[in-house]
Amino acid sequence: MKEKLQLLKVLADETRLAILNILLREDCYVEKIACELSLTPATICYHLKKLESAGVVNCSRSQFYIIYSLNRNIFDKPLYELIKADSPAPNGEEKYETEVLSHFFKYGKLTQIPTQRKKREIVLRQIAKEFDTGRRYTENEVNEIIHKFHEDHCTIRREMVACGIMARESEVYWLK
Repeated sequence: MKEKLQLLKVLADETRLAILNILLREDCYVEKIACELSLTPATICYHLKKLESAGVVNCSRSQFYIIYSLNRNIFDKPLYELIKADSPAPNGEEKYETEVLSHFFKYGKLTQIPTQRKKREIVLRQIAKEFDTGRRYTENEVNEIIHKFHEDHCTIRREMVACGIMARESEVYWLK
């Protein structure tokens, strides 16, 4: 990622972009680029070294001159390849859920029932992890499990059914 950042930083300069435009037309040496851009050779050398360290240009010696050429492999790639992360970033949804759970649970207890629907569903799914899939529960069993997290088991049970996390049929509950 640092290399990609360095490349993008190097490209964010007017003089360097002008140098790259010259190198797009033809391979060149420092004095010729300096003459075209009306800059000193020292200034051009400075910018070329930056471009070379980022891998944007290559140099080779031809008699008394160092000839600079564009590394076209970099520019053949689509822009999304330059900006995408090398390693997968943490899932934003997982990070958000972790943040919500840490806010509403203290020492394994639910401190309050969230008023926002999305946060409430995250909390309810967390509580639902205590239930076994495929197993049928009586209302009392459901209340006991929920009571480990919060004293208002009636509201939480009702919300779990309303959100589609649990199903209910004549006082028998199960995970969907």
